[in-house]
Amino acid sequence: MLERLNQTMEDIEDHLDQSIDVARLARTAATSEYHLRRMFSALAGMPLSEYVRRRRLTVAGAEVLAGNESLLEIAVRYGYGSGEAFARAFRAMHGVGPGEARRTGAALVSQPRLSFRLTVEGSSSMRYRVVDRPAFTVAGLKARVPLVHAGPNQAIIDFVRGIEPRTLESLEKLSDQEPQGIVSVCDDLDPSRAEGTELDYYHGVITSTAAPEDVAVLPVPAGTWAVFTTSGPAPEAIQYLWRDVFTQWFPSNPYRSRPGPEILQTRLSPDGTEADAELWLPVEREQD
Repeated sequence: MLERLNQTMEDIEDHLDQSIDVARLARTAATSEYHLRRMFSALAGMPLSEYVRRRRLTVAGAEVLAGNESLLEIAVRYGYGSGEAFARAFRAMHGVGPGEARRTGAALVSQPRLSFRLTVEGSSSMRYRVVDRPAFTVAGLKARVPLVHAGPNQAIIDFVRGIEPRTLESLEKLSDQEPQGIVSVCDDLDPSRAEGTELDYYHGVITSTAAPEDVAVLPVPAGTWAVFTTSGPAPEAIQYLWRDVFTQWFPSNPYRSRPGPEILQTRLSPDGTEADAELWLPVEREQD
C-alpha cells in the first residue's frame, strides 16, 4: 500500500502543470477515489486537494523568482484563469504577491514533496470486528455543523444541549438495532474532509421501525461495517481512534472505506472526562 501511495505522489509531481485526475490517482493506488481521499487526509494531515494546491504554488513560486517567464504565463500553466486569481492564491500561501516577490526576491513558503514510509508502531492492539448489516434507519434530530479534527466541537455541544431530555427519552424507545441507545451520526461530509467544512450531524437512534414525522430520518442501505472500540480521555480518545483507524488499521487489513454515515456510540464518565466509545465505519473488501 505504501509503495502505491508513493507512486501516486510521483504521479502528482508529473502533472502539477496539468489537470489532476483523482480517479487516475486512485487507480495508481489500487483503491477507490473515496478511500484515497480519506487515507491521504489521515496520513498527511491535509486534504489531497490542498496538498496539490500547495505543491503547485511552491513550484510556481520558484518560477516567479527565476524571472524567465511572465507572471501570466506561470499563472496559466498552473491552472489559474487570470493573473488576479493567481496573485490571490500566491499571496494566501506565501504572504506576498508574485510581482513583489519577483521585484524583491522575497522569501517564499515551500510545501515539501510528501513520501510515505513504514514506521514500527502498533505495539498495542486495536479492538475491532467486521459485521454485515441489513438496511436500517437513523432517526433523530439533525443539524449542519462544521468538521473539527481536534478538540471539542462546540457546534455539536450546543446543539445537543438544546435537546430536551424527554425528546431523547422518546427517541431511545425507537432503538432496536445495534449500536443500542442514543448515538451520534455524521453524514454527507465534504470529500476533502478539511477542517471547517460542513457535515450533517444526527443525534438519535438506529432503528428498523417507522419514525415520527417530526424526526429527521436517514435511510442506510445494507452493507459491511468495521466496528472499533476505545476507552480514554474525552474527546481525544475518540479523535485519536479515527486517526489510528486510517493510519494503522486500513493499511494493515484488506478493507477500504466506502461512502456512508459514521456512527459513534459514547458513554461518558460521571464527570465527563473519560469515555468508552464504539465507532462504526462503512467498509468494503479491497479488490484482489
